[in-house]
Amino acid sequence: MSESATPPLRVELLSDRHDRDGFTSGIEVLDRYLRQQAGQDTRRRFASCFVLVAADDPAPIGYYTLAATGIALADLPEPLTKKLPRYPIVPATLMGRLAIDGRQQSKGYGELLLFDAFSRTLRNEIASYAIVVDAKDENAAQFYRRYRFIPLVQGSRRLFLPVSEIAKIFAT
Repeated sequence: MSESATPPLRVELLSDRHDRDGFTSGIEVLDRYLRQQAGQDTRRRFASCFVLVAADDPAPIGYYTLAATGIALADLPEPLTKKLPRYPIVPATLMGRLAIDGRQQSKGYGELLLFDAFSRTLRNEIASYAIVVDAKDENAAQFYRRYRFIPLVQGSRRLFLPVSEIAKIFAT
């Protein structure tokens, strides 16, 4: 392998083998979560944390979390609710966090992790109508909007994307 070649990347469930101490995305709350809380949340099954690593390097390049959530039917846009059963809560998957180490940003790793989350949601045997995200700031909201995420409430940074739309992305 030449020195300039990129080592193979993989996304795996967070474990004790991952060295999280040096992870710095530039957003302290996301960095602190990975360093101090993600392992506990994974063990307690509150959220699954997935990390992007290069080859056998234990330092995460980035990470995201997935957890079960629900969307109040009344919060969804009316054109979508016409096609849904009248349950008060619609099952969804929450992508609670997504962060890339500052030294690795602007290389497409955010998109890689987002599509990995899409793929896991599509393969999941538990029903989920949509993926929900809570964008930390306007830059994050713009990132998600590029992938057709829709605000749950006009002007909100809580966004969602129906799994049926995700399936269309993978079908093309």
